[in-house]
Amino acid sequence: MIRSASSTLPARRTAGVSLAQGVIDTPLGPLTALASDAGLMGLWFDSQQHGPGPLEAPLDNDQRWIAQARAELDRYFAGRLRQFAVTLAPQGTPFQEAVWRRLCAIRCGETTSYGRIARDVGSPQASRAVGAAVGRNPISIIVPCHRVIGEDGTLTGYAGGLHRKQALLDVERAVLAPGRRLDAQAALL
Repeated sequence: MIRSASSTLPARRTAGVSLAQGVIDTPLGPLTALASDAGLMGLWFDSQQHGPGPLEAPLDNDQRWIAQARAELDRYFAGRLRQFAVTLAPQGTPFQEAVWRRLCAIRCGETTSYGRIARDVGSPQASRAVGAAVGRNPISIIVPCHRVIGEDGTLTGYAGGLHRKQALLDVERAVLAPGRRLDAQAALL
């Protein structure tokens, strides 16, 4: 197993693994979750770019990793969670997985750039490849690709929509600012 700052990313899944899917309601819209016995494999907003389409996995909202993700997301949106602990099992290329592990190291309320991640994963000239890997992140919110912004501080692409990216950053700023109202739905208006 490969350890990251906030979660564990197990080795690639092999054929014959039992899968389950579930739906997690959030203030920013429903998320479809996919999990195996090894951990959470995916978490996508409806109509998200690079989403999986229909999943061939039985519906099981009580599957352990889906249930844990739901509970942690509830605490996150309530302003009571800064770091996720659910075990993760995303599937990608070694480069994508390195980028996703680096995303997990970005703390709540902080942001970084594609160029910084490229340097951190040992490929300083690979900002575009990092951008592609970030865009293909299969685990929305928990693998916090919303914390990646342009070198000049502007919001750049988010597979779930820039309005959600801004709302997630606003949620995290509210968590870190005492007395600030936390309302992800209002951020979408």
